[in-house]
Amino acid sequence: MKFSDLVHLVADEPVFETGLLLAGDVDAINLRRQLSRWTRNGRLIQFRRGLYALAPPWQKRRPHPFLVANRLAPGSYVSRHSALAHFQAIPEFVPEITSCAGGRPRLYHTPLGRFSFRHLKADRRFGYRRVALGDNQHALLAEPEKALLDLVYFVPDGDNPAYLKELRLDYDVLNLDRLKVFADESRSPKLIRTATQLQKLAAKVPAYEVL
Repeated sequence: MKFSDLVHLVADEPVFETGLLLAGDVDAINLRRQLSRWTRNGRLIQFRRGLYALAPPWQKRRPHPFLVANRLAPGSYVSRHSALAHFQAIPEFVPEITSCAGGRPRLYHTPLGRFSFRHLKADRRFGYRRVALGDNQHALLAEPEKALLDLVYFVPDGDNPAYLKELRLDYDVLNLDRLKVFADESRSPKLIRTATQLQKLAAKVPAYEVL
């Protein structure tokens, strides 16, 4: 395969997988050698084995980090700090893309940044939806309330009021009734306590102090 053929084939894809190129009479070993060579000479960006994007100037659409996160771990959804920051429920910039997945915990260092995945059992992977990211790209993101509960779940003593205050949550973004529904659905005593604590904290914040 020539590089021009690859560009023609995947030009409209922000990211692509090796499997897309293996249809028909293709020498898989030679193809993988070509992909490795094009990665080394800067024509391709590799996120993990088998997952690539065209590099500029051949790249038509820069892949959104959330889309890359979904593709790095199929079945995962962006959550915790990343989803909270996306929905402006917390004021901090988050340099690492954080997701929840069904597999083992993983950490990827890529040219687009760092991506971390934490394991959640199947019965706790809910409360997320497909979100438009612009440039005809979409990704699965936790609702802000579920992202907060996912964060608390993984932080020791995350239900402590002092920790919850440190997050500087924007209660205008969060639906505390929905958060309670998600907490009850999780059947986690820690998350149920969190929902109760947040109701109390939100009640103490004057309207002019809400960020």
